[in-house]
Amino acid sequence: MAKYYQRLCGLVRKAITEYGLIHDGDRVAVGVSGGKDSVILTLALADLKKYIGIDFDVVGVTVDPRFFSKTTDYSRIARLFESRGIEYHTEITDIGPVVFDIRKENSPCSLCSRMRRGALLKAARQYGCNRLALGHHFDDAIETFYMNLWNEGRIGTFSPDIFMEDNGMHVIRPMCLATENEVVRAVKETGAPIIKSVCPQDGRTNRRELKEFISQKCRTDSHFREKHLNAFQKSGIDGWAPKRK
Repeated sequence: MAKYYQRLCGLVRKAITEYGLIHDGDRVAVGVSGGKDSVILTLALADLKKYIGIDFDVVGVTVDPRFFSKTTDYSRIARLFESRGIEYHTEITDIGPVVFDIRKENSPCSLCSRMRRGALLKAARQYGCNRLALGHHFDDAIETFYMNLWNEGRIGTFSPDIFMEDNGMHVIRPMCLATENEVVRAVKETGAPIIKSVCPQDGRTNRRELKEFISQKCRTDSHFREKHLNAFQKSGIDGWAPKRK
């Protein structure tokens, strides 16, 4: 196994173990946007199930928002998953037209995100899954922390594992211990096909500014990410205290 991809798989395995993200008999839907994070997570989970000692299934699910009222071609992703024996489904929606053409939202990201998450949860249930895995990595967790602090004046980030009581689904983030750079290296090493986002807001969100902020801080403090992980885990904020080590 290529070294960077192996490193990523090791971090996913560590997150699964420390946070109890996946158990025997689970059927895990992975929300596959077509971007680097979700594609490499799907591959990592499919490979890990071969030797991690947990009996579970992996199902890739893509929700196509149809931005600009056009469907996206996910055939390269479908062929990759088929070659790896990964079950894969694509759900065509009108989320893009509703958010941008009908509602004409001035700040569309929040509504779009909620609608896509709802569609993913619905599809996951439809395909018999009890867990929905999202491709967020640790840099995303840091970004979310600062967005909550600076925009809403509250302390918090996303959880490695959260149970959605209204639909009985666990939403898990198996790459929560991996940095974005580790994800990028693994993707390049494997040559996995990536579908570029055609979202009208792509590159224009607060997260883009936060990515630059984090990159700058990491250049001046090599332990910047490590300090945040230590703080998250020691405080136990939003379920970040490991259940086992």
